[in-house]
Amino acid sequence: MQREVLVTMTIQKPHKPFSMIREFNLADWFTLANAICGTGALFSMLTYLQTNDVRHVYFACGMVFAALVFDILDGRIARWRQKTSGMGRELDSLSDVISFGVAPAVIGYGIGMQGLYDRIILTYFVACGVSRLARYNVTAEALTGDGGKVKYFEGTPIPTSLLLVILMFWAAGRGALRESLWFGQMEFAGFTLHPIVLLFALSGSLMISRIRFPKF
Repeated sequence: MQREVLVTMTIQKPHKPFSMIREFNLADWFTLANAICGTGALFSMLTYLQTNDVRHVYFACGMVFAALVFDILDGRIARWRQKTSGMGRELDSLSDVISFGVAPAVIGYGIGMQGLYDRIILTYFVACGVSRLARYNVTAEALTGDGGKVKYFEGTPIPTSLLLVILMFWAAGRGALRESLWFGQMEFAGFTLHPIVLLFALSGSLMISRIRFPKF
């Protein structure tokens, strides 16, 4: 007597293309625009290093400013539509790392902060920015008030690096680039330090400090 064996086949539905993008809220698109602007700033500085055309320094600084506009708008839109998510918060942090961490550091390198000590400090600045955002993500709920908004920041927010970008934009307009950087350069143990890069060290240190800054 033969037994019939029933074979059950599980048919998996194919994944829909762009399914993740369909989950984006309106605010998430503005956050993504922030990251796009930061990436554009990086490409502008690479072009400057290839061409020595100072206009690309202006473009790079302008793209960081545009990133700040999108960064502000995404928060306002999220509160207006009352749609926030863990994904949106992570997307915001990753975008900020590009636009307000890596991009200002690359602009600084591009305009002449290229000594060994300069690169160490610029790397320290980016690391501080990453650490600042990570700390904010894990403490945001504890810092949130009754109205659902963060009451204060611990350490300066990473978008404050725009002050450095404004300074570098001004330097570019004055021709203070590369060998003509403000405050000149110093030599230690055969390696170069441009004193102006210490502003990046100060900015990074303030980001990871425990100093409380009110959120307006």
